[in-house]
Amino acid sequence: MIDIEQVKHIAELARMSFTEKELEKFQKDLSAILDYVDKLKEINIDGVSPTSHSIDLKNITRIDEVKESDDELADDLINLAPHKKGRFIKVKPVF
Repeated sequence: MIDIEQVKHIAELARMSFTEKELEKFQKDLSAILDYVDKLKEINIDGVSPTSHSIDLKNITRIDEVKESDDELADDLINLAPHKKGRFIKVKPVF
C-alpha cells in the first residue's frame, strides 16, 4: 500500500491541497490502482504484437485530382445567395 507521505508528495507535485480525510481516500484509491497495474504485469503477453488500436484502421484518402468546374452550377449557387457582389457571396465580417 502506498503510504500517506507519498500521497502528500503527489498532491504537492500536482499543486493540490487536501484534507487528511481526502488524503486517506486518495491513499486507498492510488493503492488500488497500483495493485491493478501489478496484476496486469502478471499477464503473459508473449507472441502478442503491440497495437495502438483494437481494430486495424487505415487512413482512407482520395487522390487529389483537378476536376473541371461547372460554371453554370456555380452561377446558379451564387444566384441563390441573398447578398452577392458580382460572382462573390457577401457575408458579415468575421473580425
